[in-house]
Amino acid sequence: MDWIDETELEWSYAAEADLLAKGAGEIFEGEAVQAIAKALLQSGVSYIGGYQGAPVAYLMDCLAQAQPLLDELGVHFQACANEASAAAMLGASVNYRARGCAIWKSVAGTAVASDALSNLATAGVQGGVLIVVGADFGEGSNVGQERTQASAMKSQIWLLDPKPDLPTITRLVEKGFELSEASNSPVILELRIRASHLHGRFVAKDNRAPAISANDKVDPQPSDYGQLVLPPSTFAQEQDKLSRRLPAAQDFVLKEGLNELVDGSCSSIGIIIQGGLYNAVLAAMRELGLADVFGNTEIPHLVLNVTYPLVDSQIADFCLGKRAVLIVEESQPDYIEQAVNVILRRRDINSAVVGKGVFPAAGEYTAQIVLQGLAEFFRDARPETLDTAGIAHTYERLTAAATDAPLADENLARPPGFCTGCPERPVFSAMKLLKRELGDIHLSADIGCHLYSSLPPFNMANTVMGYGLGLASSQGVEPLLKKRVVSSMGDGGFWHNGLNSSVASALFNKDDSVLVIFENGYTSSTGAQSIPSSRRNFLGQPSALSIENTLKGIGVKWVRKLRSYDVRKMVKTLRKAMTTNEPGLKVIIAEGECQLAVQRRTGPGRKRAIADGKRVIRERFGVDDDVCTGDHSCIRLSGCPSLTVKPNPDALRTDPVAHVNQNCVGCGLCGEVAHAAILCPSFYKARIIHNPGRWDRLLARLRDAAIGYLQNRRMAKALVSTG
Repeated sequence: MDWIDETELEWSYAAEADLLAKGAGEIFEGEAVQAIAKALLQSGVSYIGGYQGAPVAYLMDCLAQAQPLLDELGVHFQACANEASAAAMLGASVNYRARGCAIWKSVAGTAVASDALSNLATAGVQGGVLIVVGADFGEGSNVGQERTQASAMKSQIWLLDPKPDLPTITRLVEKGFELSEASNSPVILELRIRASHLHGRFVAKDNRAPAISANDKVDPQPSDYGQLVLPPSTFAQEQDKLSRRLPAAQDFVLKEGLNELVDGSCSSIGIIIQGGLYNAVLAAMRELGLADVFGNTEIPHLVLNVTYPLVDSQIADFCLGKRAVLIVEESQPDYIEQAVNVILRRRDINSAVVGKGVFPAAGEYTAQIVLQGLAEFFRDARPETLDTAGIAHTYERLTAAATDAPLADENLARPPGFCTGCPERPVFSAMKLLKRELGDIHLSADIGCHLYSSLPPFNMANTVMGYGLGLASSQGVEPLLKKRVVSSMGDGGFWHNGLNSSVASALFNKDDSVLVIFENGYTSSTGAQSIPSSRRNFLGQPSALSIENTLKGIGVKWVRKLRSYDVRKMVKTLRKAMTTNEPGLKVIIAEGECQLAVQRRTGPGRKRAIADGKRVIRERFGVDDDVCTGDHSCIRLSGCPSLTVKPNPDALRTDPVAHVNQNCVGCGLCGEVAHAAILCPSFYKARIIHNPGRWDRLLARLRDAAIGYLQNRRMAKALVSTG
């Protein structure tokens, strides 16, 4: 991509990567995803693979920046094409006692990797396998509100849900590998979005060079049919899962104390908590006066840092003698609540199990929801040793204070949207202009920043079915509509799944539709990680593949590549794609670098140059108040955050005029839209010169003089005409 200047590329996580080199006894202080990277190296991991997705993309960035340290230890690290590719890497631990780790985001990534995971779990592993899944549930996960628990239970992969503090998280990473090896089964460690960004500290250990590594290689092992997922081996493997691996995992969980039992003076009730929800529960109990800041509480509770498998004897022992037990389990189905009921009934333990009766069946368990659920549980359970009336009074006081908070009912939702200067925005401006001619367009959307087209002012997106599946989802609706369907896809989605599942399928089935691919150089929505068509890979090595050449290579004949900011040309190209008589798939590649990446890449250098006294030119746009008519079509067609309105300076005109604020990055979209839509000539481009030279100053004086002369002349004529 010609618009990327390789000389300006800068590393962003070098300082964080230095944390990974800390040795035994040193204090590691940082974010949870950084702590996980450190724990992986302390665990003697041999290889790591993953696919970027917030927030684990940051984890991969840290590892990539620490490549010299990884090379020293012999740890192989790579960014994979998708989650299935990362999961397939773990097959190395089936045959060899090498510890492996895979990284991806949430249930969406787990679904993509499910084929490899089911085979991995069936065959079993010799080396420890840990899968780090980020943003598993709750607000901010920005994927379907589901849980990894179902996938873990389906394939009998053990699931860790660590209490949100760095010592616990790092311990669970290390113990996760040991659990995997003790039971010959893969292990998943899930992180909610807030846990991923949690800051804290822990005492570091020395990094461990793995026994089998890129520095200490071994000879290939002979083939073992018993490790292949083929009948009749699968029958024995399935029996082994139940008769040996599951009990071994439960014994390890109990022996190592992975779940935490906290005693309390109130023995008639108890709480069983998903580890990831522990902080929310403790905070609520503090609010109700039942716990202190150190975690001491009157209510016994069992913190499940391992939510699958449950240890039946541990659950039964905790519930024995208790009148009621509260299960704090986020989302549906209520796997833990159901399992606890089964465990107790089989052992004839009559404790009442309360869960979804006081907590909502769906949605994130926020602090307010947890507080309400606990208050209702204490009210109904009425334990003798607790002042239930006092608890109820405290809850009423807290909720009354929240209700009386100013503006409590006026907080408006703020959905995400295109960034200022985003190169994808002008493409949808062009589509909106084209809708004036052709009418409504069915847009099969895709995962990525371009999905923000569903929001105002564009309001364009009919379906979204998965990453790289925009075009694939259009193939069902295309035969039913009178017009061609338009599909969107990012360059990240293209390489992840789109090339095969969407493009190849469309060619094979002679699909006659339009695909717009946004080529901005990175997986931008997760923090600008490299992809095959980036100029460089994670390690900074040249590694560019061409989307255009790839499309032509597999047989796409109608391919047009153009600059995304050229709105007029984009409208013309879209019109041609929608109306041409030429059959088959038509692909438009809209090229424009992610504006956040531009700022991150060029901003530090520009700032240094200005500080050093060098001449630097920065462009931005503005609106001439005298020319603007107040029509505001520019805003309705663009929606740029830097484009707003202000009061009209002309007392004779009441309509507010358009205004470009200081957030403008000079992308030029506002002017392009005005030009393409044949609106008004009120936009102008200004060049801001830092550290101007003599010629710049002389030119500015000449311009000021000329403008002043013309202004005075105009004023004189006006006075004459009115005299």
